[in-house]
Amino acid sequence: MPCWISDPVQIRARLEEQARAEGFNALGICAPDANPHLPERLAEFLAKERHGQMEWMAQRTAWRAAPDALWPEARSVIMLAELYTPDHDPLAVLDHPDRGGVSVYAQGKDYHDLVKKRLKRLGGWLVGQTGAEIKVFVDTAPVMEKPLAMAAGLGWQGKHTNLLSRELGSWFFLGSIFTTLDLPKDRPEREHCGSCRACLDACPTNAFPAPFQLDARRCISYLTIEHKGPVDPELRPLMGNRIYGCDDCLAACPWNKFAQDATEMRYHGPHGAPALAELAELDDAAFRARFSGSPIKRIGRDRMVRNVLYAIGNSGLAHLRPVAARLLNDPDPTVADAAMWAYERLP
Repeated sequence: MPCWISDPVQIRARLEEQARAEGFNALGICAPDANPHLPERLAEFLAKERHGQMEWMAQRTAWRAAPDALWPEARSVIMLAELYTPDHDPLAVLDHPDRGGVSVYAQGKDYHDLVKKRLKRLGGWLVGQTGAEIKVFVDTAPVMEKPLAMAAGLGWQGKHTNLLSRELGSWFFLGSIFTTLDLPKDRPEREHCGSCRACLDACPTNAFPAPFQLDARRCISYLTIEHKGPVDPELRPLMGNRIYGCDDCLAACPWNKFAQDATEMRYHGPHGAPALAELAELDDAAFRARFSGSPIKRIGRDRMVRNVLYAIGNSGLAHLRPVAARLLNDPDPTVADAAMWAYERLP
C-alpha cells in the first residue's frame, strides 16, 4: 500500500514548498464555489456584447460562471502565479515608430507550454503524495482564473480588470489545479486601488466604460489578437505601433514598484520590438518560422501583417510608404485594406 499524506495542513505546507521548487512565485487555495456573484457578472458582460468576436466566452457559460459545475467532484482549487516581470521599460518601444510593440508576455516562449509543464509536474507530485484526483488548467478551459485567484488570496482585480498583487505587482501568469482534496482555504484578497485611476487614464482607446469594467471591443489587446477582419477606422490611429497586445494599463499601475523579478528567462525573448518593415515582408511560411514556439504564432500571418500596416500608417515615416505599397494587392482583403489605409496616411 502507498504511504500517502492525509493531513490537509501538512499537504498544504508540502505543496507550497514543491510549488516554489517548480518555479511558482505564489500559491493560494479557494473552494470551487467561492464566487457566487460570478454568473450574474458574466451574464451582464455578455449581454452588453463587450466580448466582441470572442464567441467562446458565450459558450459553456454554465462551467465558466461556476467552476464547481466544471468538475463537481473537486473540493479545492489551487491557484498559482508565475512572474514574467519585464527587465526593461515595456513602453519604450512606443517612442520608436519604425518598430512594433509586442506585449511583454509574448516576447519569449509561449507561457501556455512552460506554465502547464510546471503545473503537470506539481499535480503529479500531489497525486503521488496523496492519491487524490486532479485536473490542470492554463487558459485552456472555461475557467475564469482571475476571480478564482482573487478568492484564493493571490491578488485583486484592479480597475483595469487585471489581477494585481501587493507582493508581485501585475506581471504574472496564472494556472490552476482542481483537486478532490479538501485543503485549507485562503482568505480572499480585498481591493487596494483606492482613488488611483492611472490604468484607466493610460488606455489609448478608452476601453474602460467605468472602473472595474472592460469593453474588449475597444481594447488593443483584443483588437490585435482576437479581432478578425478590418479594425474600425476610428480606432486604428489610436493603436499607435502596438502590433500584438498592449501593456499600457499594466505598466501604469503604481503597485508594480513592488514587483519581483522573473526567474524564468525564457519569457524574455527576441520579439520585443521587431522592425515593421521586416514583418511586413513575411509570407505565411516565414511568419511561422519566425514565431515558432511563441504565442504570436496563433494569430497567423495575415492578422499580424494587418497590425503591422496599421502601425506603419501611424508611423509618419515616409520611407515606410513603399512597404505599404507592396501590399496593396495582397491576397488577403483585410491586409490589402490595411495597406491602402497606411499608404494614404504617409507622406
